Formats: sequence, C-alpha cells, structure tokens
Amino acid sequence: MAFVPQPVMIAYACLIGAVVGSFLNVVVYRIPRGKSIVFPGSTCPQCKNSIRWFDNIPLVSWIILGARCRRCSAPISMRYPFVEALAAIAAGLGVFEFGIGLVTFEVVIFAWASIALALIDFEHQILPDVITIPAIVFGLAMSWAGSLVALWEALIGCALGAALPTAVILLYKLIRGEEGMGWGDVKYLAAIGAVTGVYGCLWVLIVGSVIGAVVGIWLMAVGRGSSKTALPFGTYLAVAVILWLYLPPAWRLWGAP
Repeated sequence: MAFVPQPVMIAYACLIGAVVGSFLNVVVYRIPRGKSIVFPGSTCPQCKNSIRWFDNIPLVSWIILGARCRRCSAPISMRYPFVEALAAIAAGLGVFEFGIGLVTFEVVIFAWASIALALIDFEHQILPDVITIPAIVFGLAMSWAGSLVALWEALIGCALGAALPTAVILLYKLIRGEEGMGWGDVKYLAAIGAVTGVYGCLWVLIVGSVIGAVVGIWLMAVGRGSSKTALPFGTYLAVAVILWLYLPPAWRLWGAP
C-alpha cells in the first residue's frame, strides 16, 4: 500500500467530514419533526424547491449563494456551514491525533452523533431514541472490537451512565413531584459510558453539569432565566464528551485510555 502523507489524510478526512456535516444538518432539521432523512432530497424549508447539487456543496455553496436560497432568496441559517465545518474539524482532528484505525473511527462517529444531539436538544430539548440507542450499541460494539476502552469497562460505564441520571430523575420526582431531567439524557449518558468507560462517564457528567450551571447562572444574571428554566442538558453533555474525546489524556481529571 502506497504511503499517504498525514496532511493529505487529514485534508481528505476534512472533506468527508464536511459532507457528513451536510447530512447532519438534514438529521438535525428532520428527525425532531418526524420526517424521513432520506426522502425527499434536500429542499428549501421556505419555498420547498429541490436544492440542486451545485447549490448543496458543503461550505462553498453557502458562501457563493450569499447565505440565501437561489429560488426564493430566503436566508440560509449560519448553522448549516457551522455544522459542516464542525464535522470537518472533528474528522480532521481525529486523524491528526489518532491516525487511521478503530479509535479514530469510534471517536469521529461518536463526535458526529454528539453534534447532532447537541443541536437537536438545544432547539427542541429532546434526545431522539433513533440516535441515542444506536449510539449505545455502537459504543459497546467498538469496545468489543478493541477500540477506546475494554468491553467490561464499557459495560460498567454504560450501566453507570444510565443509573446516575435515573437516580436523579426518581429522587427529583420524589422531592419536587416533577422530573428534573429527561429520559433521553439517561440513554445518551449510557452511550457516553459505553464509549468512554467509567472514568470518562464521570468526567463528562461532572464537566457537563458545570457547563450547565455556568450557563444557568449567566441566564439568571442577565434576566433571561430563573431557577426553573429548562436547560438542554444533553447539549452540555455533548460539549463535554467531545472535549473528553479530543483532549490529551494529561488534561483530563482522571486516568483515560
């Protein structure tokens, strides 16, 4: 097999990531609305006209079109190139840090799934089963194949990830008479535990909680929220797990693979 320079592999990974990012935009828009992510093809949400292939090139088309639909001139959200760029960076950084192999595959795929979940939870405050449950299976399967963590640690991490938020939900329900978290958080944290293991799961839970607390305090400080304001905890978990996946092991609070 011919040697491929690392910069070329990274560039190729970024290109693939940008294309995947375009698909993630479809996932983020359609899944919460109960629409198929396959049919129809890409359409403008305003005029419903099909988007031609040359207007659907990741990052490039948004710039060329001036962030507007060619047909109806409706504005195209900055979110679209942002997701494409984020997915591209996740892929390129994965190859840069881990090379080509199972670890890179697991890290990048789970990062992509987390990007989608973060945006869906931020906008709709739901974490769809169609993403979280396959993510659990994916994490356990990759651990069985010998990726980030051993299978036994993935199983314990998965169980711990499900148990901790479940306990919070039941305790909050007992004390306050309402659920303090969603069951989607339970499944997502179980998936996180399956990928990162016990230590990683705890790290992500703590860091995600700190991020959520900081955001909540800031919202109250600027008068845009209160102690009862619902926050998208899944979004903060997604940020935390992406940090865990890509941060050097020495920067993490606990031992990491």
